[in-house]
This record gives sequence, C-alpha cells and structure tokens, in this order.
Amino acid sequence: MNDFSIATLVSELKSGQRSALDLIDSCLKQIDTQDDVLNAFITVFADDAREQARNADVAIAHGHDVGPLHGMPISVKDIIDVRGTPTTAASRVRADHRASRDAELVTRLRQAGAIVIGKCNLHEFAFGTTGHDSAFGPTRNPHDKQRIPGGSSSGSAVSVAADMAIASIGTDTGGSIRIPASACGVVGLKPTHGEVSLCGVVPLAPTLDHAGPLAGTVADAQLLFALLRQTPNEQKRSVKTLDQTHLVIPRKYFFDRMDTEIATIFDHIVRSLETRGSVVTDGEIPHATEIPAVYLHTQLPEATLSHQLTLKEQPELYSPSVRARLELGRYVRAEDYLLAQQARDVLRREVDNALINSDALILPTLPIVPPLLGDDSIALDGETDSVRALTLRLTQLFDLTGHPAISLPCGSIEGVPIGVQLVGHRHATNDLLALATQVEAILNT
Repeated sequence: MNDFSIATLVSELKSGQRSALDLIDSCLKQIDTQDDVLNAFITVFADDAREQARNADVAIAHGHDVGPLHGMPISVKDIIDVRGTPTTAASRVRADHRASRDAELVTRLRQAGAIVIGKCNLHEFAFGTTGHDSAFGPTRNPHDKQRIPGGSSSGSAVSVAADMAIASIGTDTGGSIRIPASACGVVGLKPTHGEVSLCGVVPLAPTLDHAGPLAGTVADAQLLFALLRQTPNEQKRSVKTLDQTHLVIPRKYFFDRMDTEIATIFDHIVRSLETRGSVVTDGEIPHATEIPAVYLHTQLPEATLSHQLTLKEQPELYSPSVRARLELGRYVRAEDYLLAQQARDVLRREVDNALINSDALILPTLPIVPPLLGDDSIALDGETDSVRALTLRLTQLFDLTGHPAISLPCGSIEGVPIGVQLVGHRHATNDLLALATQVEAILNT
C-alpha cells in the first residue's frame, strides 16, 4: 500500500476506483495480523475509523471534496492528544489520562480529511532511542523482529513500514523521528523548530521538541508538512536541479564512530550525486565534540522540569531507565544549563556557517545498524559505546540548532534498512523537501 502516494490514493478514492472503507480495512487487517508481534499500536480506533471511512465514501458519492487527506488512515504517536482517548505516553504514570480535545496537529489532519486509525507505541515519554522501554512492551523492527525499530517514535515508523497506516505523526527531541525512520526504511521529517504546533503534545524538553511526519515517500511527507505547518509560508525560491546543488559533508566528529558498511554505502551515494552534477565538499562544525554535553545539559533539566510533580509523587510508575535519566536532571546546575545555551548558540551559528553558499548538509542518519532489542551497548572499531549515545550521535545537533532535517531510506545491511540524512537552512524546510525529492529519485534507481 505504501507503494502508492497519498495523492494517488486520494485520487483513486475520488474517482471511485477504491473506497475509504477498503483502505481502512486493509490497514486494520495488517494491524490484526502483525501487531501482536510488532507491537506498534497502543490504541486502535477500529470502529470509529470504519465509521469515518463510510462517511468519507458517502461524501465522495455526493460530490463533496473533504480535503487532500480525504479518507487517509493516519496514525499518531501516543504522546499526541486525540479527544476522548487516553494519551499514555507509553507510561503507567498517565494510566488515568483522557484527552479533552484534539492536539492542534490532529485538528489540522481531520480538517484535511484524514482518519486517525490509532495511537502508536513509543519509548516511554519519548525519552529514549530504541522503543524498548514502554509500559506496553517493546516495539519490534518489521524487517528483523529481533532488532530495535529505533525511537522514540518507534510505533509510528513501524506502522508505516508495515502498511498499518498510510503515514504517521511523530515527535523528535534528539532524533526521535529520523532514527526510527532510518531503522524501519521510511521517510522521516523534522521541520524547523516551531513550524508544527506542539499544543496538545506531551512535552519532553520544550526547547528541543519538534513534531513531524513519517511517510512512505518524500511527496507524502511534504504534503503532510504543508497541512501541519502553522508558521507563515516561507519565501518561495526557485527549485534547483541536482547539477545546481552544493552539498556539504561534516566529517569531523560525525564520521569518527561509524560502521564501515554504512560509510561505504554513504560514499556510494555521494558518488552518485556527483555523477548527476552535484558539488559535494567536506565541511566542519568546529565545536562538534561538545554536542553531547550541550545536549545533555539542555535536555535533562528541561525533561526533569516537565516531570517534576509526577516524578516526586509517583516515581515508582516510571520505567527504571527513564526514571534514572529524569532524576539526573536534578543535578544539572542552573549555571551549567545557561552555559549550555551559550554553547548551543555557537553550534547554531556553526551549522548556519556550514550551510553558507550550500544547499544542505548530508550525512548518514545512524552510524550503526539497528542493534538487537535489549542491547545497551555496542562494540564499534574495537571500542564499546552505549546504544543511546551512538543512535543520537548524528541527529541530536539539529534539535539543538532547530535546523530542518529529513531521513531517507538508502539501502540495507543484512536486510535491515539504513538512512541518509539531509539538513537544510532554518525556515527553509520546503527547499529541503524539494532537494530531498530529487535525492530520493537517485536512491530509488
């Protein structure tokens, strides 16, 4: 089903070649047959989705155009409010929660005609990169069920990869859209910070949190972004062809710890782009080695502040690893947080500078093949690193700086997908998507 674009499916619905009910039933069948193992969903709105699909079919029969997502089954990460239903954030802490209204982004989806088919599993409170720690059990990679699907938007990526939904909406605080997109072989877009409303989304670290789409194609991600975007339209720019494009590879730090097969595949992609006329040069983020510390001293205290009441009153309801990270935030001094924000400004300027006279940065999304479920560390080049540190290594900078970034499927290793990441100018997400469309075409040849 994800071989078809949203635009194609909507066209088929409107022409009578396909019905919204058939489309919903197809997704529900995939959920019924696969989700006992994959565990992508926490809540499925089967009856409600079927009713909305019937209404969509009646509207089409009467010549009514509901919108560009007419009848499309879309899943959302269960950190996003859907009225009348629990928002669990995959935690026992929120077992009694029920949303009184839709998140703003859900309202926008509904206004465009989408049908919310269910709410997806995630790493508890979006505070992890593996999808392993959840009150509802771990989510599994559909390409290798013994491996992680990435996180924290694990169920969202799996729902798209396994044809349980046409697309999904996730959140990204350190890579939580792009990491699972890479691991599951789908497209994941983190827009410029602030472009998609977080009203009705459970916060983790507010100055780092982003929301965005996971989809089968760049075109679908672009359509969803256009509908979700709350900021004024950016200035229209002329679309460059690949032979007019300049890409920059930030090698120092980012490529220091990387699986050799991923590096080889990445180099092949670069050569393919150069063959099409793209100019690809090396660049540098001078203070890149400071990224983990700056991120840690920003995310931890913000996350702890977001959870201060429940962490005090119900600490036993958190999973041990998430609780431990939240408690660490209590020990970050105000001075260290403020120093981190100064360093963050430096990093933001350095990414801006790396993009001067260029169109995007290009680098892998993950430096490692998705590891086995339950693995906390991994050996790479004779050294052992934590899975969390490695999975965040290539993505977390762009949450700190707010630059838009997108992960595209670019191949596989031992049957498990890997991704390539493009990072664009701030407030130029549409330009990034235009470039990603052309790169996607190269990757698919």
